[in-house]
Amino acid sequence: MATQAQFAEIASLAGDPARAAMLHALMDGRALTASELAGVAGVTPQTASGHLARLSEAGLLAVEKQGRHRYYRLASAMVAQMVESLMQVASALAPTRRVATGPRDAALRTARTCYDHIAGRLGVALADGLVTAGHVDLASDGGLVTDQGLAFFSDLGIDLATETSGRRTTRVLCRPCLDWSERRPHLAGRVGAALCDLSLASGWIRKVDGSRALRVTRKGEAAFRDRFGLALDTE
Repeated sequence: MATQAQFAEIASLAGDPARAAMLHALMDGRALTASELAGVAGVTPQTASGHLARLSEAGLLAVEKQGRHRYYRLASAMVAQMVESLMQVASALAPTRRVATGPRDAALRTARTCYDHIAGRLGVALADGLVTAGHVDLASDGGLVTDQGLAFFSDLGIDLATETSGRRTTRVLCRPCLDWSERRPHLAGRVGAALCDLSLASGWIRKVDGSRALRVTRKGEAAFRDRFGLALDTE
């Protein structure tokens, strides 16, 4: 069990504006350099290096070295869940006065990556569709894939008997992840990651450059309608 001191350390690390910006930038699952993260956080490279060292030492970030470059990514799905949960709390406690948002905000609310799975209206709709069809059961603290769901995912080409990306993992198969913008759960775990991978590989969704936002293609609209029973309102 974490001590109060450990809790305070993690909260302090995530609470700094520059470090929070870095964590948020890594929520799409990419690995970024210190220079790229310095630009995101609006700090000098030297300052960014100090922040990244602290985040790495605390276990919030993982570092990969390739040649002369170091690449930083979120250390685990658990860290991504923490960031998403903090965003949800911050959104819920924000002033109720409506604030005009730009196109990027609208796009993020429609569909975005949450680490390696799909969030936003699309992610919540997928979770709802899978539950309604009896493929997945979700509770507030966990989820499971039904026998019917195993057959459904197999038909999609997702073999849940093997590990995601061909690697062994102890990651949870299926769990709800409370969506910060929709205030309802989207699907995470290995199932959520596999659905995101399939949707990208099939051309149903495409990543938006410089953003966590995802764009649903016309092919995707048809696939989500025919395979998942979704009538998407992506505008």
